[in-house]
Amino acid sequence: MSATIKSLTVASAVAAALAGHATTATAQAQEKCFGVSLAGENDCAAGPGTTCAGSSTVDYQGNAWTLVPAGTCATMELPDGRMGETLASLEADGYAGLNRDLPEGTDASNLKSLDM
Repeated sequence: MSATIKSLTVASAVAAALAGHATTATAQAQEKCFGVSLAGENDCAAGPGTTCAGSSTVDYQGNAWTLVPAGTCATMELPDGRMGETLASLEADGYAGLNRDLPEGTDASNLKSLDM
């Protein structure tokens, strides 16, 4: 193996490692925020009544989430006094979403009531 090929191999490995690190840092700088997605604009695995990305049917659906910059979920300005809530805060209380703006027939037994 020539010195040039070795250098290119090492450079490629370093570039790949740095690219992977940058992607991880970006992902860590975001958090799942429930109740802020517009219909059809949620991220994957939203919750009951949705199958994956883009499958929410109601604006601000409480069991649908989207990734937002960390620390911005609760401060986002939404209509009619709605607020988003992070996955971490919901899970800490044993919930899987917000009981708000759900498609008809959605089981809300594991969703956080807004009357609390």
